Amino acid sequence: MDPDLVQLATWLVVWILAWAILGLILTTLLARRLRRIQLPPDAGVLVTLRATPLVVVLLLDLLDFSLDFLAAPFAWVLLDRLGLKGLRGVTVIETLIPGTQFIPTMTIAWLVARYASGIVDV
Repeated sequence: MDPDLVQLATWLVVWILAWAILGLILTTLLARRLRRIQLPPDAGVLVTLRATPLVVVLLLDLLDFSLDFLAAPFAWVLLDRLGLKGLRGVTVIETLIPGTQFIPTMTIAWLVARYASGIVDV
């Protein structure tokens, strides 16, 4: 096998693992902050995004970046466990669209939801 190809594959695996580890660290830091969020059971996407801390959407974008389409089941379970069920469908659709892993779409959606509604506290 070509040594350059092996080196490229090694760097790619290291890159993916580094982002996945960063995502896990962010997940553990979120646990305390997310316990304080009180959302109605039928909360929609915008209501959920407004109540969600920025770290959560960054974590979702990191998952999408590191795992591409494989992030969909992880994001679904993570959002279910965090009580953010209003974001599950959007996140799964976003992770399944090819080529969007390099675009922080959930972070952009969070910014739009926050600033379009006049909520500017981060």
